[in-house]
Amino acid sequence: MRALQITAPGECRLVELEVPSIHEDQVLLRVATVGYCGSDLNTFRGLNPLVSYPRVPGHELSGVVAEVGASVTEWQIGEQALVFPYTECGECAACLADRPNCCQHNQTLGVQREGALAEYIALPPDKLMRADGLSFAELALVEPLTVGFHAAARGKVGPDDRVLVFGAGAIGLGAIAGACFRGARVMAVDIDDAKIEIARACGACETVNSSREPLDKRVADWTSGHGANVVIEAVGVSQTFVAAIDLVSFAGRVVYIGYAKSPVEYDTKWFVMKELDIRGSRNALPSDFADVIELLQSGRFPTDRVISHRGSLDQAPGLLQAWAESPREFTKIQIDLNA
Repeated sequence: MRALQITAPGECRLVELEVPSIHEDQVLLRVATVGYCGSDLNTFRGLNPLVSYPRVPGHELSGVVAEVGASVTEWQIGEQALVFPYTECGECAACLADRPNCCQHNQTLGVQREGALAEYIALPPDKLMRADGLSFAELALVEPLTVGFHAAARGKVGPDDRVLVFGAGAIGLGAIAGACFRGARVMAVDIDDAKIEIARACGACETVNSSREPLDKRVADWTSGHGANVVIEAVGVSQTFVAAIDLVSFAGRVVYIGYAKSPVEYDTKWFVMKELDIRGSRNALPSDFADVIELLQSGRFPTDRVISHRGSLDQAPGLLQAWAESPREFTKIQIDLNA
């Protein structure tokens, strides 16, 4: 079978690999669509400390069941599925607290283990999920959207909240959609007008290009001077980490999805004076997958606008290279292995 392999930082190629042989308790999935994630980009750039080379990337995927092991009864050949790409240990503090999404020993497809940007992948049947009525592209879009939905859940977003989201990339759009799904009003912040327009299509009622407008004034006007009840940071730079604390209300909640690339210096008095809830958000839970599936099945999400680029497996190396060179030109790239 053919697969994309990142062989070293800045290097990737199409390779021939053996089709996986499945055990009696596994399913062989013929991969249909794979989305590139920021973790794949970091692997290509040599910035992902969790990855060893060579590595087949990809954990946002959909496909068709091609073969089932002898003991598998819950899946039939020909069924379409999306994939829950995380594997937890079941024994660490997070798993024992029923929060396996942040398992200390988590392994994600395409990161700590071989990924899905290949024609076939072998998986346990409990990692496959059904979502009736969705296309392969929509099925592969579920996982990246769940990351933002999980952040909204971590922030306990509700109908009475005004939520500020930093970043209108793929993860930020999920946070915007997730907050709107929970009934909140959302202000989206980015420096790219095209992404700001997509944020509006995803439900943001207010948008700010922070490279041109005074964000603090816009937030103050929007919240009658109180600040946002919830701020979700989906950019990963020190300036937005600090701004989240400045712009959140007293008794507010701050949720960080992004990793800041440099140390962050805070005036910590606001942590105490505002009595803030400051939370990290990692991966997603099955409940987040269920919410995203419900949203996509409703037809209210602008899938075609969020998926900015599509290509075949032959085009996959070039698209990854182009994304690395000009990241602002891309929102979500999907590779169609049926092309």
